[in-house]
Amino acid sequence: MPFESTGCNPGIQKTRLAAWEWAESNDLVLSPVAQKKMIRTRPELWISLIFPAASQEHLDLFCQWLFWAFLVDDEFDDGPAGRDPRMCEEAISRLVDVLDGTRAPNGSMEHALDGLMARTCEGRSPRWVRQFRRDTVAWLWTYYAEAVDRVAGHVPSTADFVKHRRDSVAMQPFLDLHEITAGIDLPESARSLPAYIALRNAVSDHSGLCNDICSFEKESVLGYEHNMVRLIQRDRGGTVQEAVDEAGRWLAWIAERVQQAETELAEEIAAAHIDGLTRVALERCIQDYRGLVRGDFDYHARAERYTRPDLTEIDEQHSLSPNFAA
Repeated sequence: MPFESTGCNPGIQKTRLAAWEWAESNDLVLSPVAQKKMIRTRPELWISLIFPAASQEHLDLFCQWLFWAFLVDDEFDDGPAGRDPRMCEEAISRLVDVLDGTRAPNGSMEHALDGLMARTCEGRSPRWVRQFRRDTVAWLWTYYAEAVDRVAGHVPSTADFVKHRRDSVAMQPFLDLHEITAGIDLPESARSLPAYIALRNAVSDHSGLCNDICSFEKESVLGYEHNMVRLIQRDRGGTVQEAVDEAGRWLAWIAERVQQAETELAEEIAAAHIDGLTRVALERCIQDYRGLVRGDFDYHARAERYTRPDLTEIDEQHSLSPNFAA
């Protein structure tokens, strides 16, 4: 890992308490198994490593987004909604409608999303809201794509999966949230710079592959095919360890892509004669994204969800969570 750690936000324990209080106040029901899993997931740790300098208010808000996102992820990855395309489509469509403000929320997950969106978008520009909406919706619909693949017995190609994973890892919305705590608001012209796009993609690719390496043991037991280690083993043959080693080499290469994109973005800023607040904002992204990558890497090495996977969790058969009830 070529990037130095930027430390952990000192507000981590306050954020942990705030997340569980928020979940209770929003009637987000977690079974005993789900509670244990969330405790082992430690969303407050990821947020505190990714945003070590965020204010307590921002840290709490971002952690609550992550708490909500993990509930969504576990429902669609492990529950029946992830194996029934129609059920999956209906659940995601409802969430997207609530996110867009075109549907009154019904059920605790929808009410929680509505509250998060209101707090997050307050004071943000329409262009930022559009970006955050696009990235969040793109993440949600990846669950539907995977549900259809499961039922159809389709396994994606490695190239197709790289594109899919870029959205499914959900790093892009948190890169948008970074702008809140950084006090910046990128114009569309800056978002359209090739090197800025490449930098975001590399950061997301690193997170997705790191997660796949750490999640492989549990997902292989589930028969979950949307994992890069599994695809590498399928395409190249050999042992699981050889596939993991190859994935590790890919991870190092992606870190090099982050560095290359940083250099190219600095060159593009100069070539386009970008100055003022836009230049400051882009330079802040260059400065902070390395810490995002390192924080994500450190989280996967520390959270019990990945360091000590509890394979007994997959034995529980989930019905559709009451949080998702229509």
